[in-house]
Amino acid sequence: MTTVLTPASPLTAADRCDRCGAQAYLRVVLMSGGELLFCAHHGRKFEPELKKIAAEIQDETERLTASPASASEEER
Repeated sequence: MTTVLTPASPLTAADRCDRCGAQAYLRVVLMSGGELLFCAHHGRKFEPELKKIAAEIQDETERLTASPASASEEER
């Protein structure tokens, strides 16, 4: 997915996917001015269509594979 760096605030656990209600990891700012939030699954599923209508895409899916800062070396 094409990622555009944006000064938008980071997505939090309170941000939910507009399709299924799971935690959102993608914010799509539409050319028409609105925005959509998607979980990683639905972001990948709708990627071709989203690219056509998106002004910006904030992609934070890398957080799904990142190790927590408090994890010990054994847990990583």
